[in-house]
Amino acid sequence: MATIPSIGQAATLGANALTSIWDGLSPHLIATFYEVAKTGDDAWGRIEGKTDPIAVMAPLTDANLEMVLNWQSPFEQAGPESKAPALMAMLQSGALQPVVDAVMGKSKEGSAQQKSNEFLKQFEGRTGITKLNSTQVFNGMPPVKITVTALFRAWRDSASEVEAPFNKLMEWALPIELSKDGSVLARAAETAKGDMGYVEALMPSKAPTRVALKYKGRIFSPLVIESIGMPLNSPVDASGRFVQLAVPMTLCTLTALDRKDWSNAAIVSM
Repeated sequence: MATIPSIGQAATLGANALTSIWDGLSPHLIATFYEVAKTGDDAWGRIEGKTDPIAVMAPLTDANLEMVLNWQSPFEQAGPESKAPALMAMLQSGALQPVVDAVMGKSKEGSAQQKSNEFLKQFEGRTGITKLNSTQVFNGMPPVKITVTALFRAWRDSASEVEAPFNKLMEWALPIELSKDGSVLARAAETAKGDMGYVEALMPSKAPTRVALKYKGRIFSPLVIESIGMPLNSPVDASGRFVQLAVPMTLCTLTALDRKDWSNAAIVSM
């Protein structure tokens, strides 16, 4: 049977938590993954209909939440530097003056050449960049990514402490079901005969499940497992079952987050 790291977590997650033995480790350092389903227009909760839902628990290493906010400067090309960059650079640095002197010869006091030199010197040390050129505007953001490495290792039973929790994570990452029939025409014929519904004919496969991550008092939900790895060079026992696995995963939110979403993931009681 799978073991539970602490009595407090066993009370909230039930006896079906798949995990290794982590006696003495703080509950805040153990992450919990579980399936969620939509319960309302903008609400998600643990899948109902099971008296004791499955959860996978593991400490995380290299856990990182990355939120990318796209700010852009659309007015950067509005200045004269973008229209004639070489000319503006020579005016600003004073590099144009020697060129003019070489072409027109040495200047004489009171001549048009002298006036030209005085005019060119006014550009030295000046730039066409303004605050408008550097003004940034918010241009959206992608969903939030959470990269983690879940650690499993066996003390008593490699099957229940390592293999079972990893297989459950892999199940959640993979599609629930992929249709064997790739022909839309064949499914349309089945629909015409009444053997298949219109929805099944149009979209015959089932996408992967959504999950939630509870870690250090915060709940991030719903998430999808965007990538998961299986380090095949991990140690095994005499039966060929893994006795330790460090599973790299990338989880991703379904949408971008706003302030309300972040508040909903705030610290909760363990």
